[in-house]
Amino acid sequence: MAVIRCGAILFDLDGVLMDSRVAVERAWERWAAGHGIDPIAVLAEAHGRRTIDTIRAVAPSLDIEAEARLLEARESTDFDGVTTLPGAAKLLAALPAGSWTVVTSGTRALATGRLAHGGLPIPEQLITADDVDRGKPDPQPYLAGAAALGVDPAECLVIEDAPAGIQAGKAAGMRVLAVATTFDEGVQLAAADYVTGSLADVTFSAATESPDSRFTLELVVPG
Repeated sequence: MAVIRCGAILFDLDGVLMDSRVAVERAWERWAAGHGIDPIAVLAEAHGRRTIDTIRAVAPSLDIEAEARLLEARESTDFDGVTTLPGAAKLLAALPAGSWTVVTSGTRALATGRLAHGGLPIPEQLITADDVDRGKPDPQPYLAGAAALGVDPAECLVIEDAPAGIQAGKAAGMRVLAVATTFDEGVQLAAADYVTGSLADVTFSAATESPDSRFTLELVVPG
């Protein structure tokens, strides 16, 4: 077992707290078919990245902002097959308020919709695609999350499921726990400091608060 001590936890949303894979793939496959683009190539770019960045990568000649707005509007109302991942609700409920937040590549409307659909709390410090100029794998989203919580990046633990998010967390100077929900353990998750199969296997063991209201959190992860 590995004991991880940190000052705050920054959760990715899709693939970590919520299983939205069927909805994500359904939206991208529909979009790709409408533009005559190979959906496999699109999905290879999409996981863990902002919609606008994916479209820019696979179809730079389109009106990227308009296409992103259309696709995100569709996703924001499609909850068919979207479920809360095992262990997510229990872990969030155990963590002290202000010691964690969500950093997602989705828009605010999409993120709050999925969290509400899953019965999960919506943190005040939520960081979405609307809050940054550069998305994952750039470190900006996770640095914004650390700043929102007032915690040094080096004291933060990122929990991710996708290579782009792992790269973003590491570039921000943070440790990363990868959850093998979207990608199998192996090369694609190799850059993470820790890997687990599910948040259900992660145990929150303790939290201490210093006089300046900073937390030290302890998680236990199967080794």
